[in-house]
Amino acid sequence: MKYIDELNSEQKKAVLHRDGPLLIVAGAGAGKTKTVTHRILHLIREGVAPENILAITFTNKAAKEMSERVSKLLDSDPDISRSVVGFENKPFVSTFHALGVHILKENSALLGIPRHFAIFDKSDSLRAIKEAMQTLNIDTKAFEPSRMQNIISREKGNAVTYMSYKERLRNEYIPKVIASVWEKYEEILKSEKALDFDDLLLKSAMLLKNNPDILEKYQNKWKYIHIDEYQDTNKVQYATAKLLAKKFRNICVVGDSDQSIYGWRGADIKNILDFEKDYPDAKVILLEENYRSTQNILEAANRIIQKNKLRTPKKLFTKNVAGEKIGLCGAYDEVDEARFVAKKSRQLIEDSGVSPRSIAVLYRANFQGRALEEAFMAESISYQVLGTKFFERKEIKDIVSYLRAAMDPTILSDIKRVINIPARGLGKVTLVKLFSGKKDELPVAAQKKIDGFYLILKRIAEKAAVEKLSETIKFILAESGIETALRQGGAEDQERLENVREMVTFATKYDVLPIDEGMEKFLSDVALASDQDELMKNHDAVKLMTVHASKGLEFDYVFVTGLEEDLFPHKRMGVEKVSDEDSEEERRLFYVAITRAKKKLYISYAGVRTIFGSRQVTMPSQFVYDIEEDIIEKEEQFEGGGKIIYLD
Repeated sequence: MKYIDELNSEQKKAVLHRDGPLLIVAGAGAGKTKTVTHRILHLIREGVAPENILAITFTNKAAKEMSERVSKLLDSDPDISRSVVGFENKPFVSTFHALGVHILKENSALLGIPRHFAIFDKSDSLRAIKEAMQTLNIDTKAFEPSRMQNIISREKGNAVTYMSYKERLRNEYIPKVIASVWEKYEEILKSEKALDFDDLLLKSAMLLKNNPDILEKYQNKWKYIHIDEYQDTNKVQYATAKLLAKKFRNICVVGDSDQSIYGWRGADIKNILDFEKDYPDAKVILLEENYRSTQNILEAANRIIQKNKLRTPKKLFTKNVAGEKIGLCGAYDEVDEARFVAKKSRQLIEDSGVSPRSIAVLYRANFQGRALEEAFMAESISYQVLGTKFFERKEIKDIVSYLRAAMDPTILSDIKRVINIPARGLGKVTLVKLFSGKKDELPVAAQKKIDGFYLILKRIAEKAAVEKLSETIKFILAESGIETALRQGGAEDQERLENVREMVTFATKYDVLPIDEGMEKFLSDVALASDQDELMKNHDAVKLMTVHASKGLEFDYVFVTGLEEDLFPHKRMGVEKVSDEDSEEERRLFYVAITRAKKKLYISYAGVRTIFGSRQVTMPSQFVYDIEEDIIEKEEQFEGGGKIIYLD
C-alpha cells in the first residue's frame, strides 16, 4: 500500500494500530500530522465509517491543515468510493472550542440558551467583569479586573463552576469578593445570551457528564477519537476526552511532554505522562525522527531538554545535513540586539535571497517587541507582529455584532455595541432608559432614531435570509452607514475600511454552503479565531512573536532573543525562588523556540536592558551555557553598534 510505504517504521505502527488506546509521543518536527492523517485514512480503508472518526487539535490553523490533508488523502485514494466519503459523512476535525460549540448548539434547547448564542472573547469578558465590579461597587484599583478574569477563567478550566466554587468558600474576604463578581458576571452573560470561551469547554463537558443519553449519542457517533497536543489539555478537556472514549476506548492521543508550555493557563502535563495509568493496556509509540531541522539544531535541543525530569525520555535525530552552527550574538543593550537582528535579516534577504516570510524573531515577553519593531522600521524591512487578531479589530467586531443583532435583536451585548455606530446622537442616559425598558419615556426624536436602528437590523435580517453571506456583509456596510463614515475619515479609517472589505472576501468561502448553515459556521469561526489565523494571509514579511505564539509553526531562519537570566528563563516579579515546575516549563519553552528553526538558528542576549524605565545589567541565560561550544559560532556585530559582549 503506497500510503503506508511513505511512513517510517514507528509511524507505520501508529497507523496500523486499530482498536484500543494509543499514545503517540511525537517529538518536534517528527511528522505527527502526517501520522494522524494517514491513520484516519487507514481506518476508513479498514471499514470504519468516516463520520465515526473525531480528530481534535488546539489551533484553527492546525485543524484546518489536518482537515485539508485528510480530504486530500481520501480524494486521491482510488480504493475509497465517493459514496463512502461525502459532504455529510466526513471525519469531524476541529478544535476543542469548536467541538464545544457544536455540542452546545445541538443541545441548546436543553441548556436554555439560544442556538445562535454570542461568544465573548477576552475583551468582551473583561468588559463584563468590569461592569459586574462597578455594579457591586468593588474598587477596580484594589481588585484588578484582568486578574479577576484570569482567576475565574482558571477555575472554569479546572472544571469548577460558580456554584461549586461558592460551596467550597470559607470565611475569607478575597474569595468572597471573587465569588460575588463571578455571580454577577454569570448574570451578565445570561442577560446578553452569551457564553465565554471557557464556558464552551466547561458547559459541554458538564452536559456530557450529567446526561448519559446525550453522552452515549456522541460516544456512538465518534467511536475513534484522536486528540492532538495532548500535553496541552486542561482538566475540562481531559474530562471531555475521557468521557467520549469511555465506551469504545479507541482513543489515540498525540503529544510531547517536552513541548508542554501552557501550565500558566491550566494545561496539565500529567495528562500525557499518566496516560498509561488511565489506560494500562495502551500501546506507546515514540516518533523521534525529525524531518524539519538540521542535526546541529537538534543537538542543541536535545542537550537543553535532557536536564528536565518531568518527561518521557527520547532523543530527536534526523537524516538531514549537520547544517550551519548556531549563531550567538552578545549585544551591548536591547537596541544593539534588535539592530543586529534587523541587519542580519536584511543580509539574509538581500545577499542570500531568503524570503522575509521564512524568517521569525521570537521573544519571551511582549515588551521586547518594541525595540525590534523600531529596528525593522529603521531598516525598511517588512514585518508582521503576530498577536493582533484580525477578528478582534473594532471595525470587524462591529460588523459581526450587526449580523448577530439582526439574527436575534434580544442579544443586548451586540445591540449595545453598534446602536451608536456610526454615531446616531444617542447619549448614555438615552441608552440606559432604552435598555431598562423605558423607551416610551424618551423624547420623540430619540425614539425615531432608535426605531431607525431597529429597522436597519430588520432589513439586514431580511437580506440574510435570502442572500449569500458575502452579499449580506456588503449590505451591512452600506445600510449601517459604516462604509460612508470610514470613507470620510482619515488614514486610520481607510485602513479600517480595507479590513472590512477583507471581511467580505473572507465571507465568500461560506457562500457555497446553504444560507443558514453558512451563517452559523461563519459566526462560530469568527468567534473562535486565534492569533495564528493572522498568518493565513501569508504576508511576505518577517514574523515577530512571542515563543508561546510560535508553537506549531516552523521557519527556515529563527532568532531567539533576550536570552538573559530572569527574562528567559523568566522570573515573575515578587517571586524569590522559581519552583522546579516553573523552571522545567521555561526550559521546555526554550526547546520549543529552538525547534521552530529548519536551517539556521540565531540566539542573542543583551548585557544591559531597560526594564520599566530602569537600565539593568544582565547575565546571559543558563540556556546559552547549556549548548556546547562545538556547535556555536559567534556572530560579528554590524558597524555602528554598541560594545560587543562575548562569553568566555
